[in-house]
Amino acid sequence: MRAVTARPPAALDEPTVRVRPGWTAALSLASLAVFMAFFTPIQILLPLQLEHLDEAHKAANLAWVTGAGALVAVVVNPLAGALSDRTTGRWGRRRPWIVGGALAGAAGLLITSAQHTLPGIVAGWCLAQSGLNAMLAGVTAPVADQVPVGQRAAVSGWTGIMQSLGLVLGALLVTTAVSGVGPGYLLTALLAVALALPYVLCFRDPVLPRALRPAFRPRALLSSLWVDPRAHPDFGWAWLTRFLINLGNALGTLYLLFYLTDEVHHPDPDTGVLVLTVIYTVSATLTAIPAGIASDRIGRRKVFVVVCSVIMAVAALLLAVAHTWTAVMIAAAVLGAGFGIYLAVDQALITQVLPSAADRAKDLGVINIANSGPQVLAPAVAAPIVAHLGGYPGLYVATALVTLLGGALVLRIVGVD
Repeated sequence: MRAVTARPPAALDEPTVRVRPGWTAALSLASLAVFMAFFTPIQILLPLQLEHLDEAHKAANLAWVTGAGALVAVVVNPLAGALSDRTTGRWGRRRPWIVGGALAGAAGLLITSAQHTLPGIVAGWCLAQSGLNAMLAGVTAPVADQVPVGQRAAVSGWTGIMQSLGLVLGALLVTTAVSGVGPGYLLTALLAVALALPYVLCFRDPVLPRALRPAFRPRALLSSLWVDPRAHPDFGWAWLTRFLINLGNALGTLYLLFYLTDEVHHPDPDTGVLVLTVIYTVSATLTAIPAGIASDRIGRRKVFVVVCSVIMAVAALLLAVAHTWTAVMIAAAVLGAGFGIYLAVDQALITQVLPSAADRAKDLGVINIANSGPQVLAPAVAAPIVAHLGGYPGLYVATALVTLLGGALVLRIVGVD
């Protein structure tokens, strides 16, 4: 169907007018901004900063910093989403949170870069996480707000691959375009704001009339962050599916550097991880858009989630049994292919099981806990497996089992095909 231009739907209506490519491109850039700002510090800048601070305890300190940031994300994302759902004004519900979150996140990154103590770095990174999660709440909601169901997987494919591209592009930029931790933070902060501006400045956002805004009651707002899975079972199963697949992905990537060092005996494991990340990202990019288009055309979501979980499990089992560099590169490509399908289709599925149009951003924030929660849980699960339950082969078998369980549970959803 040809894209057409029309007045955006009312804030609480189910969208019916297809969005244009320019809208999708601008929202994808905003998504790229937030994911670059998330992943570049975690992968590159924070480890370097903490190594300069205390080389002997850099691994433990990084765990403290990233763990604190993940806990902030668990709280801020749904809370910012709930406040976004209640935002009125001519800029709409989402754009103020996108630009405000980008500015706050950028400020947090710059404050983090200036710190020379562990408490200071923790505080700065938590501030950055607060702003970036407010931005994420605004970035994820427009797909549910403005994209018709028959176009959502394709659009989600474009916005979803920004997660992988942000990881690679951010690492390349701070290692090639600039030199040093401070300039790396500055470049990341500038891009977080600049890449969000095309969407914020060029596209309208459906406005919530003041008459439809719920009264602000802090206790009621906090209690609304709990979505009862008994009342909304499809939402609960979708949350659990995402949690398990993300947990499997986190388990599979957490000790990749150590796996290359101890099992594969790669001569340069740091470079090896970068190569695998590029392979993974390219593979995910190649599958996300076609999978999204196919899912939209046949009107089915669950079968794609099952297929992607099987593909990702195969990649994990390959890592468990074949400890060669060639096998690892193949596994990275297979894992990326599966995750690309997942990024496109699962996000579209999620938007179809949201309990209420009035709480879309809040409920998507609750769903996003299933993204950040596994990052906190994965180290606690992986460490005893590696130490006592089969080492790295045991870890990747567990990764496959968790991922397959997540794919199986999506079949419990009854309101979406």
